[in-house]
Amino acid sequence: MKDTDPVVLRVGGPIGPADAPRLCGELAALLDGAAPGAAVVVDAAPLAHPGLAAVDALARLQLAARRRGHPLTVRNAGPGLRALLALTGLTDRLLGPPGGPGGRTAGTTGPRPGTT
Repeated sequence: MKDTDPVVLRVGGPIGPADAPRLCGELAALLDGAAPGAAVVVDAAPLAHPGLAAVDALARLQLAARRRGHPLTVRNAGPGLRALLALTGLTDRLLGPPGGPGGRTAGTTGPRPGTT
């Protein structure tokens, strides 16, 4: 892994309330070998049927990464997860500002119709 490569954590399946500590442990193990300040990308593409437990786990992952000095962004979030993040007010914190890295179109292959 190069110093500029992000640390990638894939989250998948349904996530329950008991999964947050396990995911934070996986992130900690990944960060042990990471360069200081390396970006963390959580790939949410394989996440099936996201619920509030998934939002809680992602928020905890973001806090764990930030406490260790690493910025975290969620990528490839599906419409259901995006809706839950918007409902909870965590969109900008976890996906980044619209149009920025990890923003509204992150993980897509091109701009959406009607956007620039």
